[in-house]
Amino acid sequence: MAEKKEQLERRKKVLYDMICDKHYIPMKIKEIAILLSVPREQREELREVLDALIVEGKIELTAKGKYRRATAKFLEGTFIAHPRGFGFVEVDGRESDIFIPEDQTGGAMHRDTVQVAILQRTEGKRQEGTVVKITERGIKELIGTYQSRSTQNYGFVLPDNQRITRDIFIAQENSAGAMDGHKVLVELLSYGEKGKSPEGRIKEIIGHINDPGTDILSVVYEYSLPFEFPDRVMKQAERTSVCVSEADRQGRRDLRSMTMVTIDGEDAKDLDDAVSLSFDGTDYHLGVHIADVANYVQENSALDCEARQRGTSVYLADRVIPMLPHRLSNGICSLNAGVDRLAMSCLMKIDAKGNVIDHEITESVICVRHRLSYTQVKEILSGTKQPCTDEIGKQLREEYKDVVPMLEEMERLMQILRKKRKKRGAIDFNFSESKVVLDENGVPLEIRPQEPNTATRIIEEFMLCANETVAEHFFWQETPFLYRIHEAPDSEKIEQLAAFIASFGYGIKGISDEVHPKELQKLLARTADTPEELMISRLTLRSMKQARYATEDTGHFGLAAQHYCHFTSPIRRYPDLQIHRIIKDVLRGRLGQEKNGHYAQLLPDIAQHCSRTERRADEAERDTVKMKKAEYMAGHIGEEYDAVITGLMSYGMYAELPNTVEGLIHVTRMYDDRYYYREESYEMYGMDTGRIFRLGDTIRVRVTDADKAAKTVDFELV
Repeated sequence: MAEKKEQLERRKKVLYDMICDKHYIPMKIKEIAILLSVPREQREELREVLDALIVEGKIELTAKGKYRRATAKFLEGTFIAHPRGFGFVEVDGRESDIFIPEDQTGGAMHRDTVQVAILQRTEGKRQEGTVVKITERGIKELIGTYQSRSTQNYGFVLPDNQRITRDIFIAQENSAGAMDGHKVLVELLSYGEKGKSPEGRIKEIIGHINDPGTDILSVVYEYSLPFEFPDRVMKQAERTSVCVSEADRQGRRDLRSMTMVTIDGEDAKDLDDAVSLSFDGTDYHLGVHIADVANYVQENSALDCEARQRGTSVYLADRVIPMLPHRLSNGICSLNAGVDRLAMSCLMKIDAKGNVIDHEITESVICVRHRLSYTQVKEILSGTKQPCTDEIGKQLREEYKDVVPMLEEMERLMQILRKKRKKRGAIDFNFSESKVVLDENGVPLEIRPQEPNTATRIIEEFMLCANETVAEHFFWQETPFLYRIHEAPDSEKIEQLAAFIASFGYGIKGISDEVHPKELQKLLARTADTPEELMISRLTLRSMKQARYATEDTGHFGLAAQHYCHFTSPIRRYPDLQIHRIIKDVLRGRLGQEKNGHYAQLLPDIAQHCSRTERRADEAERDTVKMKKAEYMAGHIGEEYDAVITGLMSYGMYAELPNTVEGLIHVTRMYDDRYYYREESYEMYGMDTGRIFRLGDTIRVRVTDADKAAKTVDFELV
């Protein structure tokens, strides 16, 4: 053993001296092997020696796979664990993450901040590395299910998060009286070592896994979503006025005589936008009226600090966790019909081509005529097609006859705005959202796709128009502002997409430079109604970056918009509320040098924080939907369905049912052949039959398992 260690050290010294020599030129391992006359069969040993030098921080591997003297000792990033044991490290400023094999994780757990050394780069594949140090633990608490070992006076918590692959040991004195099946919040006391489990202390018992609502509440705890308001916040909310006073109306545009409506989902209670429209024979006069939340939530007040911390309302499968207390979000701030409300109005004059040729942004007082739902508006507008035979549509048109002409004009303007947006290159992905219908105990009764309709498109186009108008207005004002940006995709990802779609006869122009969104829009249009539509749409979406908040207006790639912000939802999004404050300061002439400096210092942190809380909310929302989908499918084990292949991996295929439920078909459940994955062509092929499966193919599957805790569904190929 000592002799082998001594031999390793000698080899390391020889290699290190060679690489540090001033005449050395960075080389690949093959070139080093030739230079040192290392036989082919010993090159793996050579790689191990080079890897050891990397781990010690003495040498490094370039992006082109060449070894050189280390210029920076290690990279630091966030470890993202995979349920199968391996992981990835995300490093700020790097386009691609670093793959960490299971035996190179160094004991890192999900979300840990780690130092990583690059080990190798295989041509065409991501860089591979090893964790050399854990600098900060990312998870201090977690949610799981308690299992007692009563005869041994201890227990374990099985983490809900599948990325945490080790159970947590709980000594009896740290169990807080938890029983089998309790969902618990665990504080980690130690993170374990090789052969030893992490250890924890139960801080709170959430409820039993069979109790209604415990499942969703577990997700709330897992993502640290603040679901209860502190007393000081509730007390301030209670002091808020319940109606608009005469003093509130002073200095505002009185728009109460203007006919306007709200159009939202049937169960919506926080109505933060109303719309009005008239047509003078030449131009459209569109009003987008947004709840003036900033009038009731003063900066740095208890309400404001809590709203800033939350960042956004969170819409889970069975509940809403609001950004503001209900007294505001469903009361004085909500644009309820028939009562006076304070608003920020964006009044736009739009020509027949959809261009905003004039606009005004003003503080106003409004009174909504009707509260309409998307379904009602869809039925009303369907009734305009003659002859009208739909009784529901007839009844609704009669009930709301005073606004039917305005709704018809709204549909026409929506089509003009959509056409203009499409012409400039805005990208629309035709994916269906999931609608989960629950009973009073939170048990899923139905899961169905939720398709966009005329009513949802009206509101979407009008809100987009207002957001762009406001963003452009304040861009030219050169004031500190909060924009919603979406950067162009990385060229490497677009090149990978182009290489893949070429096998189907499609191409993308301009990828040598920065691709224009119109090229991706054209691609999606060309693939519409083809077998590969879903596949290419998903891959296109994966090639794009996430939208985020920023203080620099760099444009929105997906919308093909030069200027964009979030202005229209201050009840549920903090950036919108912050923007309203800036607008009010400008309108009232209060944005002097001091205020400019204040916002310039404040906004970068708000942008970063709200981008994080938005992602957290999205992930929590997805988790609750996946959980309810698995719970629903548990009642359909053994049933067969047609499905579309949505993902291909070395271990199997993912397929989606018509109701939007996605499940895994493991290769061991593809019984008719031995299947292997061809990464370069994104396909599974059978060794004996030659049968090939590709993304977008329709197949027949049978449900074999559904695990609510793991949020997974398993299929087998029929």
